[in-house]
Amino acid sequence: MAKLIFSLTILILSNIYTPLANAADSIVENKIKYIKNDNITNEIPYFDNRFRLDAQLNEITMLFYHKAGSVPVILIRPDGSKLRINDYDHEKIEWYDDLTFDMIKMKKPIPGPWQVIGDVLPNSQILVVSDVTIAVNPLPAVILAGETLKVEGKLINGNLAINNPKFRDVVELEVKLISTNNSAYENFGSESINLTTFRDDGRELDEHASDGIFTGEFQLTIPAGEWVPIYRIKLPMATRELRQKAIILHKTPISFKVDVAKTEGEFHQVHFIIDPKYVDPDSFIFQGKITYPDRQDEAFSLMDGEGADRIKKFKYTEPGVHRINVSAFGKTINGREFRLVVPEYTFNVEVTEEELLQHISEINKDGISDADESTVNQTEIDQQLSLKAQQQEFQQKIEQAKAKQQKQWLIIGIGNIVIILIGLGIFFFLRRKKLKNEPR
Repeated sequence: MAKLIFSLTILILSNIYTPLANAADSIVENKIKYIKNDNITNEIPYFDNRFRLDAQLNEITMLFYHKAGSVPVILIRPDGSKLRINDYDHEKIEWYDDLTFDMIKMKKPIPGPWQVIGDVLPNSQILVVSDVTIAVNPLPAVILAGETLKVEGKLINGNLAINNPKFRDVVELEVKLISTNNSAYENFGSESINLTTFRDDGRELDEHASDGIFTGEFQLTIPAGEWVPIYRIKLPMATRELRQKAIILHKTPISFKVDVAKTEGEFHQVHFIIDPKYVDPDSFIFQGKITYPDRQDEAFSLMDGEGADRIKKFKYTEPGVHRINVSAFGKTINGREFRLVVPEYTFNVEVTEEELLQHISEINKDGISDADESTVNQTEIDQQLSLKAQQQEFQQKIEQAKAKQQKQWLIIGIGNIVIILIGLGIFFFLRRKKLKNEPR
């Protein structure tokens, strides 16, 4: 067998990585495919449980996948000595044992041929972990509070994507936002927020499982302002971060105004007002629900119409608090389509005293005990009676407070008069005494 001499620090097994377009032509010998020294790759060829370490290596991390539940691997060094999980130099070696893999980090390993013993799977890797990073496209120029973003990333070793599906069991990817603490924005003083974790399991927004593309879903229900996105890679023995430039999270472009109906048969007119600064108002459609005071829900959609003011009518049912929850779909001024959840909007329809008295009068006239349960809402009656009682109690407290205040003023007035009379009495007494003592 012809001997192949390479700088093994920068070699890569081709069935694990996809080579770059300008990579050198490969050489095939003894069923092992190598890529020439290109100063890009950083994996060492591995075949038949044997591999060779170069003399220039200062540190290396070996990742061996094994059958689930099998015992940790054993490494045999060039001098024939063995490395076991319970017998190694802790100052030079770190060993992480998992159910499905062993990760071994080693400083200044002995150069020469090594061998691994165990139920090792054929797609194990020997790589320099310090070069593992994540590549993520920059976030869009216009981002809105309440929006849900889909972001895709790939793990990179050197400049090549890691396409081994099993690597997802080794690495954990998470995304967080850190406030720049710019006092000009609403998020000034906000703590860092963990948004999501990347996944490559074909669930939620991830399109295909184990395709090497990790997908993150950002739900930006956070304060608007200036944030720094941080993508963090967690390995058993290392952590890497990718920081992108600060982004501006703009406030939701949707606000509300309502023209409240006063009587039955009329309609509440809810205005969906769209701020056109960062979005195209004509592109908007809405889907949501309104919750009435009796907790009944009604779904609705708003698809027709143009301009920055859309109107949806809701029939007057009864006084009380109405809640509107809605999702909006539209385009930014750059043409990017988005979806966002608008913060809940509430409005209150107040009951007038005349309506309450009339309702109570009707109840007293018909008799609650004789009322038809199918037409009389007992809960509503109790609530309105309670409201009337609270109003009467509040009015009574006001009258008591007024009476108490009047009494206090009366006491203060009488006290002042008494003080004045006592003062006058003392004055005349002293004057009379003085006149008696003067010589005539």
